Formats: sequence, C-alpha cells, structure tokens
Amino acid sequence: MKKILLAIFAVAVIVSCSEEKIQPQIDKSEIKGEIPSNESWNSKIMFTDAGKIKAVLFTNHLRMYDKQKVTLLDGVKIDFYNRDQKKTSMLTSLKGKVDDVTQNMFAMDSVVARNDSGTVLKTSELMWRNKDQKIVTDKFVTITSPKEIIEGFGFESDQHLSNYVIYNVTYSSTLSDKKKK
Repeated sequence: MKKILLAIFAVAVIVSCSEEKIQPQIDKSEIKGEIPSNESWNSKIMFTDAGKIKAVLFTNHLRMYDKQKVTLLDGVKIDFYNRDQKKTSMLTSLKGKVDDVTQNMFAMDSVVARNDSGTVLKTSELMWRNKDQKIVTDKFVTITSPKEIIEGFGFESDQHLSNYVIYNVTYSSTLSDKKKK
C-alpha cells in the first residue's frame, strides 16, 4: 500500500512540475490612463519663498501624475499668508487640481474663499494663477462683504480678496439698501 501511495505521489509531483503555470488574469479595464506616481491622505503642504510661508495646503487625498504633470486633490483647504506671515485669507473646495508645470491651482465644486476682513467669495470653479498670484474665474460668482453683495460672471482678485473686479455684474446691493427694505 505504501508503494502505491508513493508511486501516486511521485506521478503527481512529476505532472505538476511539467505543467505550465497558469497566471491569474488582471482586469485592466479598471485602470484608465496613468496610475498615480505618489498618493497621500490627510496631507499638509507648506509653500514658502525665501523662508517665509506664502500658503499652506491641506487636502484629504492627493494624487500626483508624473506623465500628465498634474496633481489632483480631494477636500481642499488653503490658507494664504501676507508678507508678515499673517493669515489673510482661506479657500476651500471639494476638489482641486494643480498644473505641475505652471503651478497654477484650480479649485472646483463648492468653492468658498474668505479674507480676514469679512469678504466671502462663492463660485463653482476658480483658478489661482501662480505667475501673478491672482484668483480668476469666468464662472458665476457671489461676493459678500460687510458693505455690499455683488453677483456676476467673470472675476479677478489678488489672493487676499482685498482688490477684486467682477466683469459682468448681474446684481448689486449695498448694506444701506438692505436696511431700507
């Protein structure tokens, strides 16, 4: 009986060694485009110039793509600082994107920006342009400040929301107008 079991075991080993290994198939249809080269959760990134803090980015999920030269962000909060390193404004959005070549940042979906003097900007999408550190959009915006409410299409401002322009104003009201109503 031992000889029969030993013979069956020997045949099984020889057969298994000579068979071609079967590789499991990977469904590549799920992988669309490039896989992130870096990925991070609950990140804090500090942007400095000559040792001074310019901005601090907080994000729930960050994905960097080397070939596309883009970084995608989920759950975005950015604090902007002035020359004296005092926090002057904050921007939040559900999603974001950074062009790794120009360093321009795009905020998308439920974008809200606030400055320390009470001005609030709401829009669906905007871009922070790195070369001149301006916030711009061609989308609909609402600006609420202690003095006025302005709505319209097209917007440009410094990153501190202290000097801004709305190009196509559709509604405007001052605080004194609201008190009369």
